[in-house]
Amino acid sequence: MSAPPEETARPQPQVAQETEFFWASGRDGRLRFQHCTACQAPIHPPQPICRHCRSHATEVREVSGRATLIGFTLNHRFPFPGLPTPFVVAQVAIEEDPRVRLTTNIVDCPPEDLRIGMRLEVVFEEAGETWLPLFRPTAEQPPPAPLPPDDPAPERIRDHIRTPRSTGRKFEERAVISGAGASRLGRRLMAPPLELTVEACEKAVADAGLALDDIDGLSTYPGGGAYGGFAEGGVTAVESALGLRPVWHNGAGETFGPGGSVVAAMLAVAGGLARHVLCFRTVWEATYAELIRQGRIRLPRPAGPEGWFKPFGAVSPAMMLAMNAQRHMHRYGSTRETLGWIALNQRAGAALHPDAIYRDPLTMDDYLSARTITTPFGLYDCDVPCDGATAVVVSAADTVTDLPTTPVRIEAVGTQIVERPEWDQATLTHEPQVLGQAAHLWTRTELRPADVDVALLYDGFTFNCLSWLEALGFCGIGEARDFLDGGKNIARDGVIPLNPHGGQLSHGRTHGMGLLHEAVLQLRGEAGARQVAGARTAVVSSGGLTPGGVLLLRTDG
Repeated sequence: MSAPPEETARPQPQVAQETEFFWASGRDGRLRFQHCTACQAPIHPPQPICRHCRSHATEVREVSGRATLIGFTLNHRFPFPGLPTPFVVAQVAIEEDPRVRLTTNIVDCPPEDLRIGMRLEVVFEEAGETWLPLFRPTAEQPPPAPLPPDDPAPERIRDHIRTPRSTGRKFEERAVISGAGASRLGRRLMAPPLELTVEACEKAVADAGLALDDIDGLSTYPGGGAYGGFAEGGVTAVESALGLRPVWHNGAGETFGPGGSVVAAMLAVAGGLARHVLCFRTVWEATYAELIRQGRIRLPRPAGPEGWFKPFGAVSPAMMLAMNAQRHMHRYGSTRETLGWIALNQRAGAALHPDAIYRDPLTMDDYLSARTITTPFGLYDCDVPCDGATAVVVSAADTVTDLPTTPVRIEAVGTQIVERPEWDQATLTHEPQVLGQAAHLWTRTELRPADVDVALLYDGFTFNCLSWLEALGFCGIGEARDFLDGGKNIARDGVIPLNPHGGQLSHGRTHGMGLLHEAVLQLRGEAGARQVAGARTAVVSSGGLTPGGVLLLRTDG
């Protein structure tokens, strides 16, 4: 029996007042964008102001409908109504202004014939009361066009970084990490997420030599909300469970993951608003998925895919980042093996961590032959869903002289956003939202990449790590292929030991907070068999896409 039509038809996008013209343009077969009438630039996504000249004078104009293919991925893993798997998700740059990109699908062309730089033309597919702009190759195909330049170019990001004000003592010097704790970690623990949060918080507070009543601040990411298996209920839930009376609290989904919650806590204690802030992060994605499978949790039926990606089946960050990885390979010559060395390194580290999810040996043949997720990513390019919670205590530096643990000091933070915030309008060749933040970090310290003893870099996908390595200057822009070849430079005894606990690729998807926990253990010399000898300085990144951020940590001595 065939599936009902509503299950097989492609869902129509959600339409807002400012986007209605775009989704209706295909009614007459014409592609239209909002344009600035002052500087003539197309504005996409539509905004009430031109981002280039800040004029408020705009109008909708027709464009040619021609474009250049600037990236594509063949999705094998994520099903989508109306698109038989595998299907192509692509990004195109419009002919009139290649700064404007669309996420779309390619039609009338076998995936194996696609090439970056192909010339395309728009065709429209009706979806309910909307028309989706898809693209097909033009009849005439001149030599492939080069990738359009990034704005700003990765090599010129530092030209846009704001230097810190010279006001004496940095706020970073007023805060330390006094304690860290982690709950049980596993696949489908079937434990309530708040239970895991409490477990991690109690351990972090005890590790700092404090009592729960000493905690006067709470900070988390993403906070309360409909985050599925990616939160425990937020500040309110933890405050109620632990019986706390915080003088300050913070929960936000638009900061750079758990690193953002830590920076917020640092500002609170540096400003004298709190003394000891408990920062926590919980994931229970594996259990959440199992409860859905069992029918014990019901997902609300969405009205339709949101945004500029999902109408074309781009339902996972994997697809968006896969196209950035493809472009890095196209422009700089990196390969699947380049990414493979990161995956193999994380697995070697995880073998030394008793709580890691994946500990079995991994070879390059295993990596290359694993099932495809979305090209060029295979199974081992992607982090492993799990259940677990992590917490740290951020304390005012002048309160920890009598505490039993060695405080971890925050040397500098990197938080500046330079690129466009929209995933498909940002950098073409690196993970969006890492280049600016990495450059910002080095303006707030006299230390340099050569001074870093261990790197805990966000690795939701292998390509995240590659992007952070280049952005932070452990190798030059476009030099990751040579730097990662053979894996020696990122090994525990290499130039820059990378994620010695296994990272999110093998230890488990702790969404960045696990990286911070490992950094604390490494700097205190408490990492056991995976300890990096003489580790005194660590760099920890989290987030990326929208947005990212990075911390530089150190211990005295």
